[in-house]
Amino acid sequence: MNRVTLFVDVILPLPVPGLFTYRVPYELNNQVTKWKRVVVQFGKKKIYTAIVANVHEVPLNNYSVKYILSVLDQNLIMTGVQFKFWNWMSSYYMCEPGEVMNVAIPSALKLASETSIVLNPGFDKNVDGLNEKEFLIVEALDIQKKLTLTEIENIIEQKKVIPVIKGLIEKNIVVVEEELKERYKPRKETFVKIAKAYHDDKKLQEVFSQLEKRAYRQLEVLMTIISLSNFGHQQEKEVKQTKLTKNPKFTVSTINSLKKKGILEVYRKTTSRLEESVATNLPEDIKLNDYQQTAFDQIEQSFNLNNVALLHGVTSSGKTEIYIKLIQLVLDKGKQVLYLLPEIALTTQIINRLRKYFGNKVGVYHSRYNENERVEVWNSVLQSDVKKTNYQIILGPRSALFLPYKNLGLIIIDEEHDYSYKQFDPAPRYNARDAAVYLGIQHKANVLLGSATPSVESYYNTKIGKYDLIELNQRYGDIQMPEILVADVKKETRQKTMKSHFSSFLLNYITEALQEKKQVILFQNRRGFSLRLECETCNWMPECKNCDVTLIYHKQINLLKCHYCGYSRKVPERCDSCGSTHIQMKGFGTEKVEDELEIFFPDARIKRMDLDTTRSKHAYQSIINDFEEGRIEILVGTQMVTKGLDFDNVSVVGILNADNMIHFPDFRSYERSFQLMAQVSGRAGRKNKRGKVIIQSWNPYHSVIRDVIDHDYQSMYSSQILERRNFKYPPFYRLISIHLKHRDSRLLNEAAKDFTILLRNKLGKRVLGPEYPLVARIKNFYIKNVLVKLERDEHLVTYKQDIISIVDSFKKESSYKSVRIIIDVDPV
Repeated sequence: MNRVTLFVDVILPLPVPGLFTYRVPYELNNQVTKWKRVVVQFGKKKIYTAIVANVHEVPLNNYSVKYILSVLDQNLIMTGVQFKFWNWMSSYYMCEPGEVMNVAIPSALKLASETSIVLNPGFDKNVDGLNEKEFLIVEALDIQKKLTLTEIENIIEQKKVIPVIKGLIEKNIVVVEEELKERYKPRKETFVKIAKAYHDDKKLQEVFSQLEKRAYRQLEVLMTIISLSNFGHQQEKEVKQTKLTKNPKFTVSTINSLKKKGILEVYRKTTSRLEESVATNLPEDIKLNDYQQTAFDQIEQSFNLNNVALLHGVTSSGKTEIYIKLIQLVLDKGKQVLYLLPEIALTTQIINRLRKYFGNKVGVYHSRYNENERVEVWNSVLQSDVKKTNYQIILGPRSALFLPYKNLGLIIIDEEHDYSYKQFDPAPRYNARDAAVYLGIQHKANVLLGSATPSVESYYNTKIGKYDLIELNQRYGDIQMPEILVADVKKETRQKTMKSHFSSFLLNYITEALQEKKQVILFQNRRGFSLRLECETCNWMPECKNCDVTLIYHKQINLLKCHYCGYSRKVPERCDSCGSTHIQMKGFGTEKVEDELEIFFPDARIKRMDLDTTRSKHAYQSIINDFEEGRIEILVGTQMVTKGLDFDNVSVVGILNADNMIHFPDFRSYERSFQLMAQVSGRAGRKNKRGKVIIQSWNPYHSVIRDVIDHDYQSMYSSQILERRNFKYPPFYRLISIHLKHRDSRLLNEAAKDFTILLRNKLGKRVLGPEYPLVARIKNFYIKNVLVKLERDEHLVTYKQDIISIVDSFKKESSYKSVRIIIDVDPV
């Protein structure tokens, strides 16, 4: 029988173009298939986990092909549909497949290191047949237990060590350490149950009599197990040993004594790290009102004609109830549902609401899970038989897009306008909303985008017939939209009625809400205590030594911090420039708001929700639960508090500084300001009574503020769409932002100038720049930006290919090799 020589094309988790071909050792021919992980050598010393994308028998001409070192999986770890999705993302967002893989695969499934070699546990110490260099390695491993490739180079005094190691692997003498120590470890727990021999009542009674006389503690353990396990009934439950040993009277030795007597069986079992829950309600229990039912029927009808629909429903209109009804329809067809949210903070409330109706069918996937928990969710989705398993519904932020779905029927993108759906670093710099639409097309699944303040791009897509539009303009329970009032900061400052950063207008309404036992949300889109320190004499301000930004004061840690690179320094007692001691704090963040509220409302329970207070895994959930249950009366937060949270008892919402958002230098600033203010306003008066929103501004008659007051999305959309048509911005044009970075500003300027000339030669007036961004240096890298505006036509793919070829040729210039180029498609 002829032996077949197989080759594999693999994806490596590296920013390198294309796939790489390796040869398969004959003994691994039966183990290698597409979508499994293999260990390969890449370069002289590095060993990586790669994924097999293709298996074939075609050798490379005039090229020496390396062997794969081992196969890591018995079962497939991804699907072919996923690979097509990765390829699309790589092409559309102008990055490499390996960069997509790096983001998509849980870190516990990736092994990359200067790998260590250890002796195979099955090695019988027989060194016959080893050459001198192999013997030296084995001898060293016998003493040292583990060696890196660099250490092996020094031992055998040669650079090319992989062939020697490969020979030892083939002889089953050594193994790559990652094979023994994969980062994902299944969780195992000890369970106890009554042995089958004692399922007979007579025998059990005899045991009771014996233990009562000689070992009463063992009898107590046995009686507890009978109670917990539902013993004697058809559905007998397993009992965890840890549940027993929580009682200080019950020790492991007591349990082992019962095991030795043959009364108990003690065994280890793989269990899930993920929370379990039981559905307490049925989706059928939800009664939609007339407005919701009309919207639900329209969505169903639209899905018969168009796979993508936008649900434009005002805040508190009951969109989630519609989602639950749609999810049930999809589950009844035996399909999966992906429910995307922009922030991990939102998952807490939505999980509880969905699990109330779907129990263990709901799975959660996000970055706050540890790497083992993420692999468990990944495997559960991959191995799912939709009618038998959990995880028919996956809930999560943008990373949940990459799970190995087999049978998606519906994708819900809640708060679709939110720019948290955009990945900034590292590549791929994708927008999860747009990628989800493509994922839906791949799976022939329906896609529903939902928002009270849709993005201009999505709303435009409904106008041109690309998406269907369903509107829900009435709040649930016929509750009125909140009353929005504006505090004129200029007028109050002139009249000296401002108290620190709070208008008398806002303080009066907060006082009234607290007297009525209602809750208050205050929104300030800056964290920290003071945005900068400034010398009153010479206007010097402490700046970051690595970035072109001022340092922000954090009172809790009493340090000045940079929010870009993390650099910190002590608060200066004197001005570094003139020596003056007259240093003032300017501006305010959430920490200062929280601090000053305690002066005005000393008896109120106040809490802050921003990045600083929610770094731990369950911090979001803890704050949200405390606020829901009334243990917090005033919640101060950044934009985390604006996004889809549902609280019954909030009567007042305060927006402390509307002007900063409106006047940010970006073509989307009016749209974003409207969205943030409208969303945070929507947290007020969601149940029973109309809420109030107070916006503090120096310009109360600004058009955006007037649109928020009037709840007039159409007015904001009409003004913005006209400007964007005139000035060639999305949705009429595609934007590609190209960032050039280097530590030497002079070299960067030259590189940016030459690079832009190359682009203009190909793309003409479509190229703008190069220009310094608002923050021109971050982490000691100077930055220059080039903006490309491309028409939305059939030439878009060609333009992208032109840009990639220009970037590739530019990188080959010896003087510019060290300049880093970052491409961001559809920047936000």
